[in-house]
Amino acid sequence: MHHPTNLNVRQGAMGLLAPIALALFSNLGQAAPVATLASTLPDTVAAHSAALVAAPPADQAMHLVVSLPLRNLDALDALLQDITDPQSPNYGHYLSVEEFTDRFGPSERDYDDAIEFFGQNGFSVGPRAANRYLIDLDGKVSDVERVFHVTLGLYRHPTENRNFISADRLPALDLAKPVQEVIGLDDFVRPYARLARDENSSTAGGSGPGGSFIGSDIRTAYYPAGTLTGSGQSVGLMELVGVNLADVSKFFARHFGAANSVPIVLIKTDSKPVTCAGGCDDTEQALDIEYTISMAPGLSSVRVYVGSSPEDVLNAMASDNISKVLSTSWGWARHFATDDGLFKEFALQGQTNLTASGDYSSLAASGPWPEEDANIIAVGGTDLTTATPGGAWSGETGWSGSAGGPSLAKNIKIEPYQLPYINAANAGSTTLRNVPDIAANANTDMEVCADGKCAGGWGGTSFASPIWAGFIALANEQALLSGKPLVGFINPRIYRVLGHATDYTSLFHDIVSGTSGLYSCTPSYDLVTGLGSPNGQTLIDKLIE
Repeated sequence: MHHPTNLNVRQGAMGLLAPIALALFSNLGQAAPVATLASTLPDTVAAHSAALVAAPPADQAMHLVVSLPLRNLDALDALLQDITDPQSPNYGHYLSVEEFTDRFGPSERDYDDAIEFFGQNGFSVGPRAANRYLIDLDGKVSDVERVFHVTLGLYRHPTENRNFISADRLPALDLAKPVQEVIGLDDFVRPYARLARDENSSTAGGSGPGGSFIGSDIRTAYYPAGTLTGSGQSVGLMELVGVNLADVSKFFARHFGAANSVPIVLIKTDSKPVTCAGGCDDTEQALDIEYTISMAPGLSSVRVYVGSSPEDVLNAMASDNISKVLSTSWGWARHFATDDGLFKEFALQGQTNLTASGDYSSLAASGPWPEEDANIIAVGGTDLTTATPGGAWSGETGWSGSAGGPSLAKNIKIEPYQLPYINAANAGSTTLRNVPDIAANANTDMEVCADGKCAGGWGGTSFASPIWAGFIALANEQALLSGKPLVGFINPRIYRVLGHATDYTSLFHDIVSGTSGLYSCTPSYDLVTGLGSPNGQTLIDKLIE
């Protein structure tokens, strides 16, 4: 599979805040264009070292996503602290989409003005977002250049055998109110799945063909006793390519002897097809569904959000607010200003948001986004063994491909609740956010049904994230049965409370051996497996206390 391009050549000007343009007037008496508050350029373009190949056709179609600034950010961050703190009266009192929008979303006037501006300037504007955060635009290259005051070019990619499109400068608009970010002005980084494959991988005692692990094995290992099935809960999956549901049906017929009974809802978030046909590869999409349902076979639904833009998918998940557990196994270009706002909305709405940490042993090689964001739960990889094929958990080590380490973006600081875990043994940073937070099996010993066939030898942290998504759905089922709040954004709780518990090893499988890249597993927290993998009902009981 394609190895993601290293960060230092693929993501430029990250976190760069463009100054608001002064209200100077041209000879025509018009105000100067106002720069966006935050936007990015690929490093090679920002450094003026990119080889310009050609100009794109003026009528070439482009899809852009524009974000507007959220309001009352200090109050938002304060509430985020309170809503995840069991000692606060606001603990677990999650907001509805309407409440979030009224308190923190862009004003209705600003949103309406921006929509009107883009519509009058030749763009097709997508449906209004319930949170008034994003605006979808479809237009031509000529429209983009005119309205955003940029020149688009086709440049030679420095590490991949292709050309990429990019603006030559940061965008600016003739709009009175500032725009936060414009996404889609380049395709330097293409989204990629966090998958690994080794057809010759040794198996670890699974009950599948050739000893591969299958979904039921993983449930038995991580939830060995109890009756929870995820009843009444919905899990939302981010996908950037459509899926062939016949592959999912094949997986359950093959391994469970019966058809899947969990409704799978395919949700279109932009022009990307929700189904996969022809030459489309649906391995990532299929495994996300297969392993989520395997962990929580009684879910009320799995909602599969499909789009060409990660931000379109994330915003649909937030605006629907139906799935209270979310999982993504994709990496994409860092758009911190926009994405971090969405991750905070998830937390305030009680949506647990999980992501794969990556598969190339380091954040730089695997691609550091979105897992390095402090408001998402990053899931690393382990190598699981069981006592018998399909039997009980017997051991776990760190998976050699599990990506971790301090955030490469220097503006993403360590959270106070993570700081006490950092020491010389785990080599974490005391100033920057450290990845991952938790982990589950990611070794290349699992079977997937995709692309019309079933095969073993698959792995990657793409499995670890949906495994945890299914597990959190079990916890949410227990929470509702017990009259407790949904578990929501678990990081503050698992670090502040559970990680310091005297019975810590009864809650998590503490992974103490194994190495990935620069980091080794150590007792308690480490940069390969975080706090460890889930240890059944005892962890669920503690999560909902």
